[in-house]
Amino acid sequence: MSTSIQPSAPRTALPGLAGPPAAPATAPRVVRQRRRRPGLIALSVALIAAGGLSGALLFTASGQRSSVLVVARDVPVGNAITEADLASASLALDPAVKAVPTKKKAALVGQRAAVALKSGSLLSPGQVTSASLVKAGEQLVGVALKPSQLPASRLSPGQKVLIVSTPDLAQAGAAAGAGKPPDSPAPQTLAATVVAVGVAAPATGVVVVDVAVPAASGPTLAARVATGAVALIVAAQDGAS
Repeated sequence: MSTSIQPSAPRTALPGLAGPPAAPATAPRVVRQRRRRPGLIALSVALIAAGGLSGALLFTASGQRSSVLVVARDVPVGNAITEADLASASLALDPAVKAVPTKKKAALVGQRAAVALKSGSLLSPGQVTSASLVKAGEQLVGVALKPSQLPASRLSPGQKVLIVSTPDLAQAGAAAGAGKPPDSPAPQTLAATVVAVGVAAPATGVVVVDVAVPAASGPTLAARVATGAVALIVAAQDGAS
């Protein structure tokens, strides 16, 4: 008995499943790895760290505050500084700004203002001086003056003035009684520097002004002041016409 093998029928593609022929597979790309440079990485890390440290230092410095002295009220040039003239304040200052620490307040009391100090301003070391307004070879003389014998403008220490000898009323009256015409010579003047200005007396308004004059003229001025025959005028400032 013999068997026969029939050839199988060719396979037919199912409708709707036919597609383009598959593309040939491409070989995978080889990615080259970059060489790492340890020196460059270390430099980058160092720069980042330095930038962060600088920023932190800048932030800390900008927020650091110092306790310094400020002027609490106006102080004319030459006036002695009192405790009430100064106050403390906490400020963030640039290192280039010269200020006086609060802890030096006690040492400044009693010294004089080298310039006019304005209320609310920051006090610097150069604005205060311990130098006396009475120099070597000078004497301090107190001059009592009525309101009519001095300017209405307030005097301040360090101001240049002239002490004028006015006619002696007693001598003028004696000369008139003797029938002699009163002499009218040019008034004598004496240059002086204001050292201190007293408070006006409530009843009379008399003010005592301490002035520094040459030692040779001190006794003469004191004797003249005792008669009341003096007046005070303000000298022209340097450069004024």
